[in-house]
Amino acid sequence: MPPAASVTDRAAVAVDRASAALTRLRRARLLHPAGRSFAGEVVVWGTAGPPTGVPLLDDAGRFPATVRLSKGVPTPGAWPDVLGLAVRLHRGPGRPFDLLVSSSGAAPLLRNLPLPRRRFVGTYSTIMPLRAGRRRLFLAALADPDSPDLGRSLAEVTAAARADAPRLVLAVASAVGPWRPFGQVSLGGQLSARTDAALAFDPIGNLPPGLRAVGPIAWLREHAYRGSRRARGAVVQSGGSMGVTV
Repeated sequence: MPPAASVTDRAAVAVDRASAALTRLRRARLLHPAGRSFAGEVVVWGTAGPPTGVPLLDDAGRFPATVRLSKGVPTPGAWPDVLGLAVRLHRGPGRPFDLLVSSSGAAPLLRNLPLPRRRFVGTYSTIMPLRAGRRRLFLAALADPDSPDLGRSLAEVTAAARADAPRLVLAVASAVGPWRPFGQVSLGGQLSARTDAALAFDPIGNLPPGLRAVGPIAWLREHAYRGSRRARGAVVQSGGSMGVTV
């Protein structure tokens, strides 16, 4: 085995074991342990302007979804935190599409930085770029000005979903280009606490054809999430059904 590969393999094992140990110590997810999950729907309008080359982003469609909003640390109540949004898009047979985005800035220089904030309305970005062919893309969920406010706490998010169907706009951008909306995600009924605890997302393995995660952040997330899932006894759903607890 080449020395570089050996070092990489040892580092992967170390990250996996450290993540598992911290998860067992916390007795919850390593990242974003406090959250609320909902049934939802994703409507894809298609990408405005030049296509991305990723059919799931470029072609119109409507899909059932599982949506989770969360706090990263988590801080108490409505204190500032790095907020998270996870969307599992169920596409029928085959792997689902797991989109995980964190609170960030909308401007090009800020879309790759996780930024704490108080309110659940705002810009959420993939933070790490994704590859579509030779192009680097960022995906995001943006505030919908016509949607009910999601509020400042998980309790307010739950109340907003119960009263109406809050929405966020899904968008794509290059590293320096403007955001181009391609769809929206809406929240429906809240899922049980047991279902929320069993959910396990994979932002690296569950990507649609034509899109891939690359770079050191993707490598770190892959092994950190794997260790955390193993310590929780959680299994990533590989099918496209609505059975979100498998």
